[in-house]
Amino acid sequence: MGKVTGFMEFERLSEGNLPVKDRVQNYKEFVLHLTDDAAKQQGARCMDCGIPFCTTGCPINNIIPDWNDLVYHQDWDNAINVLHSTNNFPEFTGRICPAPCEAACTLNINDDAVGIKSIEHAIIDKAWDNDQVHPQINPNKTGKTVAIVGSGPAGLAAAQQLARAGHAVTVLEKNDRIGGLLRYGIPDFKLEKSNIDRRMDQMKAEGVTFKTNQYVGENVKADDVLKEYDAVVLAGGAEQPRDLPVPGRELDGVHFAMDFLRGNNKAVAGDDVPDQIKATDKHVIVIGGGDTGSDCVGTSNRHGAANITQFELMPQPPEQENRSLTWPNWPIKMRTSSSHEEGADRDWSIATKELIGENGQLTGLKAVRLEWEGRNMKEIPGSEFTIKADLVFLAMGFVSPIQKVLDAFGVEKDGRGNALATTDGEGCYKTSEDKVFAAGDMRRGQSLVVWAIREGRQCAREVDEFLMGSSTLPR
Repeated sequence: MGKVTGFMEFERLSEGNLPVKDRVQNYKEFVLHLTDDAAKQQGARCMDCGIPFCTTGCPINNIIPDWNDLVYHQDWDNAINVLHSTNNFPEFTGRICPAPCEAACTLNINDDAVGIKSIEHAIIDKAWDNDQVHPQINPNKTGKTVAIVGSGPAGLAAAQQLARAGHAVTVLEKNDRIGGLLRYGIPDFKLEKSNIDRRMDQMKAEGVTFKTNQYVGENVKADDVLKEYDAVVLAGGAEQPRDLPVPGRELDGVHFAMDFLRGNNKAVAGDDVPDQIKATDKHVIVIGGGDTGSDCVGTSNRHGAANITQFELMPQPPEQENRSLTWPNWPIKMRTSSSHEEGADRDWSIATKELIGENGQLTGLKAVRLEWEGRNMKEIPGSEFTIKADLVFLAMGFVSPIQKVLDAFGVEKDGRGNALATTDGEGCYKTSEDKVFAAGDMRRGQSLVVWAIREGRQCAREVDEFLMGSSTLPR
């Protein structure tokens, strides 16, 4: 719980960033995590609140008060052990999780929440620096084999847990590198890929086999996977993007956000990307106000775009939530990312009517302003406008997993096209097909990395129990 009176004595300390003019020159991470003393002071603010809502606000139920207290006492060795007891990859969540734990912090009722995410970031980075992250090798092999389809956070979490239970685990990834959207969806300036690579090294030592360019439903047959392995976990992402069915959608210069981000990440990794989408000296429009849209803004800034405008269909949220109404739940409020701080014009309640072009090339975007009444929207008469556009990135979310993989295994789907599997009762995470399980975005739809890790861990326990009759893995 930190220091008894700490929450009254100390203010929240936020992590620092490198100056904009420096960080937009490259794709390196620019967040400066807390010093030991700053982390201690931040940990001191953790209250003796009786019921730590932060642990329930966190999807993986991190034991947050315990490691806050350990950091306050500068016991970093035990802090990383407590952190790893619930979270396989705190270097991912400590960088890219939006921190629902902080929204649920009791101190957040009437003050600034404890900087939980910044403390997590400091713990795991110090552990790596001090060589405290080691393979956990189970010498007792079960002889059972498991295939994990997809190598995002859900697949990696399931793979690591199952390997530690003694099973022979193989991860099948359709791309040329491991990591899923961690690798090709999140820019390096938010998550340098060395963070994935060193976890892969750890997992290989634990017995996990990684196979790339393995696209089940294309160059790999689902029947062959089912014959070779005792259990299969479908852990791909929700990669089917939401499209924008307006006139001019077919024009050159209109792209799904992930096509832009994937190509840039491959180029940053050193690949030759002949068809890479470049925003250099372009007038860029980003449609969609979420994290993916923000990543397009940050990447366009690093390309040297002429200007960047981001449109959001929904109305502008309030600067500050009504905490008495929203706490401990995740509130809707105005959020400005580091990419927005680097430069972008943002506008809300905007609907795209048409994409304009000449000779097949995008030249502009025609839009209209909206008026919202509850959940109903209507166009404001006379509010139409046209804006110059050389590139438009569609970042409006994802509607479902790629259906090809689910169809290859013949699993039942829910109404949104996700793999149908429950998370409670008997047969958790099990699909309609024998020995086939599903976890992460492929089961729940588009969600957060921290939810994917939770589902991967929970699914691993169910698979272990299915194979062995019982399980000692934590759920």
